[in-house]
Amino acid sequence: MRKETRCVHGANDSKETNGAVSFPIYQSATFSHPGLGESTGYDYSRLQNPTREHLEKVMAALENGVGALAFSSGMAAASALMELFVPGDHIIVSSDTYGGTSRLFRNISVKNGLKFDFTDTSDIELVESLISEDTKAIFIETPTNPMMHVSDISRLSALAKANSMLTIVDNTFLTPYFQQPLSLGADIVLHSGTKYLGGHNDTLAGFLVTKSPEISEKLRFIYKTTGACLSPFDSWLIERGIKTLALRMEKHQKNAMGAARWLENHSKVRKVFYIGLESHPDYKVSTSQTSGFGGMISFEVDSEETVKKVLGGVRLISYAESLGGVESLITYPMLQTHADLPMEERLSRGINEKLLRLSVGIEDLEDIVEDLAEALGD
Repeated sequence: MRKETRCVHGANDSKETNGAVSFPIYQSATFSHPGLGESTGYDYSRLQNPTREHLEKVMAALENGVGALAFSSGMAAASALMELFVPGDHIIVSSDTYGGTSRLFRNISVKNGLKFDFTDTSDIELVESLISEDTKAIFIETPTNPMMHVSDISRLSALAKANSMLTIVDNTFLTPYFQQPLSLGADIVLHSGTKYLGGHNDTLAGFLVTKSPEISEKLRFIYKTTGACLSPFDSWLIERGIKTLALRMEKHQKNAMGAARWLENHSKVRKVFYIGLESHPDYKVSTSQTSGFGGMISFEVDSEETVKKVLGGVRLISYAESLGGVESLITYPMLQTHADLPMEERLSRGINEKLLRLSVGIEDLEDIVEDLAEALGD
């Protein structure tokens, strides 16, 4: 089954026998048993729920994994992921990563005894130089948030395997429609399902997908013990969003390419970071491991005054802290997504007072460009 069809029909393994085209919402916390030692396969919704199970099968199929787990948010998924490790374990992480992930690792995971090195994971030799006997995993975000750096998943996965380590990839920006890390050698994929998978800015969700039955079993134990499972209704919302994922991602990409090229030629824009532009330094790596470039753009303008003008001047585009929905959103990383990073580190990454991040929606491209043009001015 091709990916466009899989988005619509899911895993094609429904237990629903009543003919419902839309898989039902099993809004039940607990399930009765036919008798002693007998079960319907469901006991308590923290352990599993038919609606959530159906969604998890869809995600496993889309990512070519053996198992998926649906969480109440992307950060809940990341938190559960860290429970695979024990005090003293060392993890190498993409330095330019989502601020919430960095906050989790630096404040919660470090407190729990884990060690981290944040580095440019697009530099294989640099990553290799940080490997020690305590290193258990490489955590990659590709493309990164917000600077759009791209890491070579296949090469890093091979390096990890050679050193008996896990490769973990945050695939939120490109989704399994444009990028499938497990097929490139990764062991675990992380998603904020809130973003493109849901696609409508109306619910929170997170996912972990793996191709290892052993890892899947470990994560399932952590999942049922810590309890950050996705509710039946939110599971249904996310699955409904996935049905249009292929259509939306193609439109996001088409609009993003058009907006990026327009921004490149604006007098007040100094730099444009979009992995679909041939001028992007990681363009060749992107084309080698993805089937598309997604809808995320970051761009640097000429002054902080222009930033204020844009954020106060957009009308169609909303000034809001998220991404991946049908509506275009613009964000100021320095004060929003990456506000918890020390200023020196933010600036070293290029997250300065002139950087904006744009999640390009599925509106008409001309309307998006007209809105940017009016907000930027001449």
